Amino acid sequence: MKTAIVFYSMSGNVRWTAEKIAEMTDGDLIELKCVREFPDKGFRKFFWGGKSAVMKEKPELQPYSFDGNKYDHIILGSPVWASNIAPPLRTFISENGNLLKNKTVSAFVCMSGAGGQKALEKLSDIISLKKTMILIDPKDRQKAENEEKIREFSII
Repeated sequence: MKTAIVFYSMSGNVRWTAEKIAEMTDGDLIELKCVREFPDKGFRKFFWGGKSAVMKEKPELQPYSFDGNKYDHIILGSPVWASNIAPPLRTFISENGNLLKNKTVSAFVCMSGAGGQKALEKLSDIISLKKTMILIDPKDRQKAENEEKIREFSII
């Protein structure tokens, strides 16, 4: 079963997790980047990111390579912003929704505070999810239990 790990990461926690999953699944990493990136510091980071997430905005993405026909399993990764997935992931799903409907799709979110369960519930309203995982700052707070969680999540 060929796996794609499609993710957006601002602080590096989602990227770190996606790389761990790719190692365990021999999956392909597909990182999403916005044409116009969100502020990544201070009040502006939380204001613009949170507003964009709550308003369900779909920012324009830089070109990425994704051939959904090559994959049986798609893993989506996102930070939690205001109890929502990050807007770039929403754009990806909007652009590739038809291809995702016939695939096994799982998702993970990384957060510093709360809202991960709500974010995954909102995501599952958009697309059916086989497995989900929530991690709290896994790159910055590396723990054996996170490694085990990632290993269990990676088994299809």
